[in-house]
Amino acid sequence: MYIKKTTPEASVAHLSSEIEGSVQGHRDGHGFVIRDDGEGDIYIPPNEMRAVLHKDRVRVRIVRQDRRGRPEGRVVEIIERPVQPIIGRLLQESGVWLVAPEDKRYGQDVLIPKGATGAAKPGQVVVVELTEPPALFGQPVGRITEVLGEVDDPGMEIEIAVRKYGVPHEFSAECLAQARELPDKVRAQDKKRRVDLTDVPLVTIDGEDARDFDDAVYCEPAKVGRGKGWRLLVAIADVSHYVETGSAIDIDAYDRATSVYFPRRVIPMLPEKLSNGLCSLNPEVERLCMVCDMLVTAKGEVHAYQFYPAVMFSHARFTYTEVAAILANTRGPEASKRKDRVKDLLNLHDVYRALLIARQQRGAVDFETTETQIICDENGRIEKIVPRTRNDAHKLIEEAMLAANVCSADFIAQGGQPGLFRVHEGPTPEKQEILRGYLKAMAVGMTIGDNPHPSEFQAIAEATKDRPDAQQIHTMLLRSMQQAIYTPVNSGHFGLAFQAYTHFTSPIRRYPDLLVHRVIKAILGKSKYKLPALPTPGEAHAKLAKRLAARVAAPGTK
Repeated sequence: MYIKKTTPEASVAHLSSEIEGSVQGHRDGHGFVIRDDGEGDIYIPPNEMRAVLHKDRVRVRIVRQDRRGRPEGRVVEIIERPVQPIIGRLLQESGVWLVAPEDKRYGQDVLIPKGATGAAKPGQVVVVELTEPPALFGQPVGRITEVLGEVDDPGMEIEIAVRKYGVPHEFSAECLAQARELPDKVRAQDKKRRVDLTDVPLVTIDGEDARDFDDAVYCEPAKVGRGKGWRLLVAIADVSHYVETGSAIDIDAYDRATSVYFPRRVIPMLPEKLSNGLCSLNPEVERLCMVCDMLVTAKGEVHAYQFYPAVMFSHARFTYTEVAAILANTRGPEASKRKDRVKDLLNLHDVYRALLIARQQRGAVDFETTETQIICDENGRIEKIVPRTRNDAHKLIEEAMLAANVCSADFIAQGGQPGLFRVHEGPTPEKQEILRGYLKAMAVGMTIGDNPHPSEFQAIAEATKDRPDAQQIHTMLLRSMQQAIYTPVNSGHFGLAFQAYTHFTSPIRRYPDLLVHRVIKAILGKSKYKLPALPTPGEAHAKLAKRLAARVAAPGTK
């Protein structure tokens, strides 16, 4: 008896409806459409890819299944072609100028008319703007808008990455003009209605290559209630004093959202006059700050806190390496150079140990993941990649910042104002199941419950830290959790085991922290902070809108 075979075309006839998504090219010439609805990708053959470009938004129709059983599509419409530069090398072949894209997912060289090469020379890395889109029987045409230099120039990979990923790296003329108008130092009028902390020996502790100093710390023993404890001051650069809501500097900062760090180069969120100068808590100069002033018990619990604007004077600029050496040997050469500050550092270390006890009591997750540091030679080329070791000085600052961030979240929540929280929700049921299966397969001998607490993850991490595959297990534990997000709706921080958490401590390099400062100031001033009508970041906003739309879809729909 023979069974009639159904053709691939017939088996997917019901899938011929049109689907929207984004094109992702492949270096071999074919591509895929990443569907907006989150369903499986659609394969686009090379002949269809000739008329579209990587990142185009398209509408496709599924026409068949390929030999691997993947749905194959035909592009019926290009909905949107993002305004994006193409970076590549300028070449001349048989008298014809063309640019070979650095990102091979584009799949086609761009033709450059003779009058559109500008000052570029053959072999140089250039930025191209398309003037004619590709077609089934014609290559894309463009003009050179920027010459980046020779392919082996120091730092060229950074120049390419900045443009390839659309990192805003040029401040607007209005922003730079406004920055030039700012003073070079703290003026008498800026100190009004501020607490004078210039006699308090606040210090900064950062990496050797740090240039922007957001935070300074000081600690001294204090009576807390009926017991012993500490007074811990965390002073944070008062960026909001200089960057007014809706100003030119604010608009550029909002567009950038964060500073971006590369080896040997930083693309700052704020103009350098602010990020490295007026706002940076540089040593031995007066600076404006916002202070979180805390009383911490011997058990590491924050008994009381207050926020206030102040003027400070950084008494020293320490590095993590230097502080770790002083804490390890208070009679060593590093300590002898900083005799006046050793006692303060020991107080900071004492309060850190108390905060660490509280962290362990909460059951917060603390994986010992290995961070890396890129070491470059004098020409800016990568020489080696080495592990970055976290010492007690790193952890000391981390715990002090966590304490200030928790107080900030509590202050906003109690103030009853809309604010921004850093929310980290627990793992989804699906990810829990995957993790349980993985732990069983790896013979860990421990698992997580149906409604897991962060302490369960920490217990597994502790139990497996000496295994040869500890790094892999800890990575899987981390990946089972959801990503932390910024949201005005507080639902706690799972990983840190806090009921409320936000970011307050890095307003020079993180826009959410700047917003948090404004909300705190509004509460202190008994006014209401209202988010201004700022420009909307395109791609990030579109992705967020899609994600939120998917979350509020009707029950039973995908």
